[in-house]
Amino acid sequence: MTDDMIDAALERGHLAQMHECRAAKATYDRHSRQVVIELANGCVFAFPSALVEALRTADDDQIAAVEILGQGYGLHWEALDLDLSLTGLMAGRFGSRGTEGADRLRIGSGPSGPEPRGWIDQC
Repeated sequence: MTDDMIDAALERGHLAQMHECRAAKATYDRHSRQVVIELANGCVFAFPSALVEALRTADDDQIAAVEILGQGYGLHWEALDLDLSLTGLMAGRFGSRGTEGADRLRIGSGPSGPEPRGWIDQC
């Protein structure tokens, strides 16, 4: 592999980070009861927590404990054992295909190992 090839790959990676749908920050607005996601490209996406079954029954402190997964492709709530894919949420998929209100969306397994238990394929 040449230095030019490495430089080109690094540039492609930088461009992907700027343009792909990735979360840079996730918070919970207690007043509106919305999960607010600031994307790496500067856009903001928000959704009512009640659209996700597991969040519907969670208290404000549990919802506010949202974390960003990996490179920003998903959201995680440790206490709720809940993971949601950002692309699934932005596509309006708040439950599984065929069952309204399912509470988990798969963001895929990767080199880090097997998927957490309870995820439903969405992406």
